[in-house]
Amino acid sequence: MSPLLENRPLEPLPASGGGGTPSVGTMEDGEPGRHGPKAALDADAVRAAYSRWAGVYDAVFGGVSAIGRRRAVQAVNRLPGTRVLEVGVGTGLALPHYDVGKRITGIDLSTAMLERARRRAARLRLANVDALMEMDAEETVFPDASFDVAVAMFVASVVPNPRRLLAELKRVVRPDGHILFVNHFLAEKGPRLWVERAMATASHSLGWHPDFAFEALLPPADRNAARYESVPPMGLFTLVSLRNPPAL
Repeated sequence: MSPLLENRPLEPLPASGGGGTPSVGTMEDGEPGRHGPKAALDADAVRAAYSRWAGVYDAVFGGVSAIGRRRAVQAVNRLPGTRVLEVGVGTGLALPHYDVGKRITGIDLSTAMLERARRRAARLRLANVDALMEMDAEETVFPDASFDVAVAMFVASVVPNPRRLLAELKRVVRPDGHILFVNHFLAEKGPRLWVERAMATASHSLGWHPDFAFEALLPPADRNAARYESVPPMGLFTLVSLRNPPAL
C-alpha cells in the first residue's frame, strides 16, 4: 500500500456574502433553489451524522447501496485514464472493486469513516490506493486537472452546496475527463415524491437529503448533456455520467 494514506486537516471555507455557509437551497449562479432540499444541511451536521453511522454503515447501508456502488466502479473502470478521485470514500466499500490499473485517491469529511477505509485498504493490500484524506469536497487542495475521472457516490445529497461540489470536480478533472455521480434523487411524481418530502425534516439525523432533486446539482446545460442510468433496488438510485468540457 502507498504510504500516503494520510489524515489531512480540513481547510476552512471562506465566508460568503453576509457570512456563513450558503444552504443547499441556494444555487451557485444565484438562482433561488426552487428544486433544492427544504432543510439545510451543513458540514458539522454531516460530520456528526456520519460519526454516528460509521460503526454500522456497512451493515445498514452497504447492502442497499451495493449495486449503485458496483455500477459506478464498473463505469470508472471502462473510462480512459488512470487517475481517479473518489469523493465520499466512506468506509472504503468501493475500493476493492477498481481495476488495479486505476490509481485511487479517496476523500471524505468523516474521520471515523476514513479510519475504517484505511483499515480496509491495509487488510486487503490495495496497492492502487494512493491516498485516503480528510477533506472538504467543495474546496479540495488538488491542483487543476489532477484527475482523469472523479466519482461521487451517495455524496451529492450530503454536501452543503451541490453546485459548488460540481464546480470543484470540474476544476480538478482534466478537460475531456469524466465526472460521475451515483445518488438518490427526488422522485418527480407519485407516492414516493410525497414520502421523500415528508422525510426531509429528518435530514440532519439521516445525514442526507431525501428531497434532493437533479436541479440542485446540475445546471440546465449539464442536465441536458449528462447520461442517466436507473439503478436498483426499484430505481432508488441513479448513475449520472458527465463529460468535463474540453479546453477552449
